[in-house]
Amino acid sequence: MDVKDFSYELPKELIAQDPLEDRSSSRLMLLDKVTGETGEAQFKDIVSYLSEGDCLVLNNTKVIPARLFGVRKETGGHVEILLLKREADDVWETLARPGKKVRPGTRLVFGDGLLEAEVLEVVEDGNRRIRFYYDGIFEEVLDQLGEMPLPPYITHKLKEKNRYQTVYAKYDGSAAAPTAGLHFTPELLEEIREKGIRIAEVTLHVGLGTFRPVKVENVTDHHMHSEYYEITKEAADTINEVKENGGRIICVGTTSCRTLESAADDDGHLAPCSGWTDIFIYPGYRFKIMDALITNFHLPESTLLMLVSAFAGREHVLAAYEKAVEEKFRFFSFGDAMFIR
Repeated sequence: MDVKDFSYELPKELIAQDPLEDRSSSRLMLLDKVTGETGEAQFKDIVSYLSEGDCLVLNNTKVIPARLFGVRKETGGHVEILLLKREADDVWETLARPGKKVRPGTRLVFGDGLLEAEVLEVVEDGNRRIRFYYDGIFEEVLDQLGEMPLPPYITHKLKEKNRYQTVYAKYDGSAAAPTAGLHFTPELLEEIREKGIRIAEVTLHVGLGTFRPVKVENVTDHHMHSEYYEITKEAADTINEVKENGGRIICVGTTSCRTLESAADDDGHLAPCSGWTDIFIYPGYRFKIMDALITNFHLPESTLLMLVSAFAGREHVLAAYEKAVEEKFRFFSFGDAMFIR
């Protein structure tokens, strides 16, 4: 399976640079995974396509302001640090730029000394393991100094931090937002509940590896990064009950999908659990638990596009993407959505 099988042409002007003022006013493409038939609605109409007894699965991770700008203490040269994974209380795996200047032993200063750091070592993929030094509470210092880690295809500065955050975000830990969830408002979620649709929350802390391009020609040679996930007893019980009663399990975003598919047994049953997953879903995968998917439009040749293609068929997905380009849908993180059923 060649990575180029998941390519498509996208004009740059269709890459959404800013979130819409009203989260739920995005366009929604409807895709029948069996026939490939498409339709269109507004995202706020999603409730019309959900049925009483269904279960919507949300990823309640919270994006941290993980991008830090500082200087090298010895030379004053500028550095940019992106927090990827917390390994201990004050030790993080990070992405550092310029990498050649951020060698082990380098001391870094952020915010006029409010936060300092030492580079401990170079790890896999050229990332840096860094120890931070500060007074007080790290999260408060980070909130004061850090910026939201927007993907590189977004060049506009974000006016409000919370617009790269779902309205149901709870647990700090992500370097990127589970963007399918950005379309929901508290009012829309309440409308969904009132219709008798169950909501289950799981947690998967999204890493930047989600957006990294596949650099091998053969898809099966690609190695996925690992991400931490957690499923509570309440969430597992809700999902199992809905499944047993014939309701649909509808994942909001590929991260919710990867969480459930990592944790479910072969019969599609869930138990409370937590751990790390590096599940890679591409065409040929047999889904154990997900029945429908709400997702955004994904980058060409990305693992996310491969996951969606595994669920709805590569030909159907690429045809839908071609139509979305023709009809000028907005793409990627701040773009429009797709409901695959």
